[in-house]
Amino acid sequence: MSKAFTKETDGDDSEDSAQALPPLPPGGRNYITPAGYAALRAELMQLMDHERPQVVETVHWAAKNGDRSENGDYLYGKKRLREIDRRIRFLTRRLEIAAVTDPSTHHGSDQVFFGASVTYLDCDTGEERRVTIKGIDEAESARGEVSWISPIARALLRARVGDEIKLITPSGARLIEVLAVEYPQG
Repeated sequence: MSKAFTKETDGDDSEDSAQALPPLPPGGRNYITPAGYAALRAELMQLMDHERPQVVETVHWAAKNGDRSENGDYLYGKKRLREIDRRIRFLTRRLEIAAVTDPSTHHGSDQVFFGASVTYLDCDTGEERRVTIKGIDEAESARGEVSWISPIARALLRARVGDEIKLITPSGARLIEVLAVEYPQG
């Protein structure tokens, strides 16, 4: 068969390939902090109000220049437009099912809930760590944030200061102790 009339794809047309975020648990809610919700909404508005119209204008201009098969502005613009539209659909779906949860309502509590910053001790190694439990769309591991569906967060949720918890890891079970629980002030 001749390749002349086959459609070339760049392999990224599927919805999930562009999203590096883990899926939500079945029937689960998309818990997110007010700041995380605002950041996702701001990204959505930026894409819809500024970036997409600019790319559409570029594609429109490039299309008027004639031969589209070798027009770099047109080809790149169409690809970028697909990426933007995919991200808009993703953000729209995530924001529609978002359950905005304000962690400051638990300020002063010694129990771990969504939004808590938890300092814990790995009893096996003696290493002290601090994590903040956030939504899957906003957690950044480089800043010490973990999503609420991560194994460490699931182990810590509902625990109190002084509790010793068994954390199941790929290398085996570990014992951790909750040292401190903090929430942002409202």
